[in-house]
Amino acid sequence: MDTILLLLSFFLVILGIIGSFLPVLPGPLTGWTGLLLLHFTDYVPMDRSFLIITFCFALLIFILDYFIPAIGTKKFGGSKYGVYGTTLGLIVGLLSPIPFGVLIGPFLGAFIGELLYDNKNTTRALKASFGSFIGFLSSIFIKFSVALIYFGLFLRIIWKNKEGIF
Repeated sequence: MDTILLLLSFFLVILGIIGSFLPVLPGPLTGWTGLLLLHFTDYVPMDRSFLIITFCFALLIFILDYFIPAIGTKKFGGSKYGVYGTTLGLIVGLLSPIPFGVLIGPFLGAFIGELLYDNKNTTRALKASFGSFIGFLSSIFIKFSVALIYFGLFLRIIWKNKEGIF
């Protein structure tokens, strides 16, 4: 059972890194779940304070992930239509076969959303879509950083308890 938990834990930590780029997976929370499963093995002692602190960071990042693109859009003068367009553009970009769809989709989605809000002001729409894009990239960077830290913590825990595991 411990071997299954160890492998599942590794899989979830890796999936957390991948989930940093995919909006359907909460990257840091998935990585944290991997850390949690690792602590349920007999090889690794349970460290509640470690798990609580890492969970709080993962939850904070999960919540901020919904606000950062909106903050970027608002900072650059966008509306709710731009925020909704960013989200829809991200989903379409993920599902489309075009290269870099994940990057192009949010930008175009915000631009189209802003044009739906006010079709006369393309400069404002372009500025807001750029802000949304910057917010989206910032959100990805933060999630990816936390997921990498969780992967590093996973490796450190494995290395520290390698005698019992291997």
